[in-house]
Amino acid sequence: MRFMAIVKATKETEAGAMPDPEMLEAMGKFNAELAKAGVLLAGEGLHPSSRGARVVFSGRNRSVIDGPFAETKELIAGFWLLECKSLEEAVEWIKRSPNPHEEECHVEIRRVFEAEEFGDALSPEGRAAEEKLRRESGYSR
Repeated sequence: MRFMAIVKATKETEAGAMPDPEMLEAMGKFNAELAKAGVLLAGEGLHPSSRGARVVFSGRNRSVIDGPFAETKELIAGFWLLECKSLEEAVEWIKRSPNPHEEECHVEIRRVFEAEEFGDALSPEGRAAEEKLRRESGYSR
């Protein structure tokens, strides 16, 4: 099962504050541990929302809102994508992480949908297309 661990943003990350060298080293060691265990699929920090945009879908219309975005508690500062046997395993790995911020930090862990979970809503053709995209993107399971 795949899980996304979402590191919530803070005022500091939204201001563009970079982690100190000790944090970068600690995160590097943790990420190496995840990779060595075979659970790390991806993991990255994100630039502040001031350097991003949102695309708003309203029926057939699309509009773009440039960052920054006001509600820091709703923003993401980084993520890990993990392959684990269970939610409990993903939680145990994230509990071993260095605190990504110097203050209280929330890391939300959510399971990623797998194609088979969509049941009959995803046609055999849709499943085949999904697998083809995974192979072409270099991400096959």
